[in-house]
Amino acid sequence: MSRYELRFRQVHLDFHTSPVIPGIGKAFDKKLWQERLRVARVDSITCFSCCHHGYSYHPTRVGEMHPGLDFDLLRAQMDACHEIGVRVPIYITAGVNNRVAELEPGWRELNFEGRYVGWQPSPVLPGFKSLCFNSPYLDYLCEYIAEAAKLFPDADGMFFDIISQNQCCCPWCMRAMKKEGFDPEKEEDRKAFSDRVLANYMKRSVEAARSVRSDMPVLHNAGHYLGPGYGHLAQYFSHLELESLPTGGWGYDHYPLMAAFCRTQEKDFLGMTGKFHTTWGEFGGFKTANALRYECAAMLANGSKCSIGDQLHPSGMLDESTCRLIGSAYAEVEKKEPWCRGAVTAAETAIVSNVGFQGWKPENETPEIGVSRILLESHIPFDRLDERGDFSPYKVLILADNLRPDAALRKRLEAFTAAGGKVILSGTSFLKKEENSPAFGLPVESSCKVDMRIPDYVQAAPEFAPEGISTPFVMYRPPVEMKCTGGRSLGKIFAPYFTRTYEHFCSHQHTPFEPEPSSFDAGVLTEQFLCFAHPVFTLYALYGTEILKEFIVKAIRALLKEEIQVVTDLPSQGRVFLQEQKKERRYILHALYATPSLRGMAGEAFMPGMRPTHPVEVIEDLPVLSDVSFEVKVPRPVTGVMQAPDGGELPFEYAEGRVRFVLPRLQCHQMVVLNY
Repeated sequence: MSRYELRFRQVHLDFHTSPVIPGIGKAFDKKLWQERLRVARVDSITCFSCCHHGYSYHPTRVGEMHPGLDFDLLRAQMDACHEIGVRVPIYITAGVNNRVAELEPGWRELNFEGRYVGWQPSPVLPGFKSLCFNSPYLDYLCEYIAEAAKLFPDADGMFFDIISQNQCCCPWCMRAMKKEGFDPEKEEDRKAFSDRVLANYMKRSVEAARSVRSDMPVLHNAGHYLGPGYGHLAQYFSHLELESLPTGGWGYDHYPLMAAFCRTQEKDFLGMTGKFHTTWGEFGGFKTANALRYECAAMLANGSKCSIGDQLHPSGMLDESTCRLIGSAYAEVEKKEPWCRGAVTAAETAIVSNVGFQGWKPENETPEIGVSRILLESHIPFDRLDERGDFSPYKVLILADNLRPDAALRKRLEAFTAAGGKVILSGTSFLKKEENSPAFGLPVESSCKVDMRIPDYVQAAPEFAPEGISTPFVMYRPPVEMKCTGGRSLGKIFAPYFTRTYEHFCSHQHTPFEPEPSSFDAGVLTEQFLCFAHPVFTLYALYGTEILKEFIVKAIRALLKEEIQVVTDLPSQGRVFLQEQKKERRYILHALYATPSLRGMAGEAFMPGMRPTHPVEVIEDLPVLSDVSFEVKVPRPVTGVMQAPDGGELPFEYAEGRVRFVLPRLQCHQMVVLNY
């Protein structure tokens, strides 16, 4: 199957509608539907076949049409859209289905403690119920998908939602585990079996989706299954959709890390935000137009297409205010598309993914979050690689905190450095996976032990010291012991008088440091390696300490020297991404700037069934920056610099592989075209 090309301006139109609501679709009007899609400047909209409540929005033999609906709403929506050239992928709930769960409770997932899995811990609380893909439910689901494929052969894809398979211990899984040689008492066996069940679900659901049309696009909305480490499942996706609502709990730094991996893959992908102030299912909730403008610009800058989540009112008509809101963002996207179509990453730095090499766990993801935030705030373009990734396009690779390289990875890294590449290490990524010995021939003596006297402190060497900080600053996690025998020491470690316990503690938090430094160094810098003794990226993810970031970034810049790809005076909230359109012979520099602020507060639910409140990252204002300078390293001589999409030319200087220019005005997003 050839690469499936997505459209740039999409809407994901949720329609999870209670069966007790009457008059479903009564307000649907084809002409008004089309008019509001034009206002929103939408070119693709995902509409519902079956929702989480378990009801269908068209006649069905396999499932049950919503009791409040008396016509084929999905067909009416699809025909109206196709008439004006708008694509319509169809949505089918998969991982949860309340109607089926209530009819067939034996098909539900059971956890290790014997409790049903779902969105609420109690059956008397409102929420959706999870089903097991190893039960007869999978037969039902695939029959439903095949029916939808037959009813809607002109659909522009199928979107399957809530795709996961937990370590289920339902009777179907218990019998199958025993038959296939898995021990259900062992977590690793339950996990391995659940992975097999998930892959089988994907295989069978795709076969059902393509039972009428072999080219039917398919997407499994599957969270971290779209990220590093799941390349064996890629065959079951025609493209990728990254759900990441900044105000829905993901935050504004989540999407860039996910996109950094997806843009290294061969599949087209989109980002999915929402028009809601909070998250899905929020009727009457709106974020600001400025927030949507920024979020869509960030998707383009990260190399993806755009999707905005909405929820259709039971009456069946698109909300006028929402369409105007979406249109304010998509009007800008539409103008920018020519400089985004076919663009590929031009980053020269890559994160070697902890998750991709060690599996998804919070302790593996946290270091990557820290790395990505450091790079984003320092304006260093980057990608993210798993074990299937190609190292050769990059100048710098980062192994963060707990990624201890095995023999195969060490061999690849040795070839990378032999070709002139540079490597950044931190914490235990300095050590071999299979034994406590240094993974690389760095000029250090090391016991390879983690010094558990915490917190300790670092007095940075003068060239790496944060501005105005010449005394030791606190480190909240323990380092690997190392002493420099060559290279440049990053600084000295000061040990605490003692570790805080009930027997001996000092003040409110930290035990102070001893007056004299220990014999250990905070890290080492050579021509090709930078190694931090502490898990500095986890520390930054957890604490966000500015002086720690300055220490890290000064060391990174000292390693990179002439390999620094972008130098700019853009503030730390600014974001920089570099892409290349090879056919058009140009690089596209994306500069973004916004100032998210935290609004709201944590609070108890007002009444049972309501969600508790929590702080929300909000973008309200888009400040204007003036005269932002850039220096960009590019491998081809630049012949012209212009702003897009307005086409204004910029004065520039090009010498020794670097182009220099000043961006006179930046508000929200500006693309700068570097022609070669």
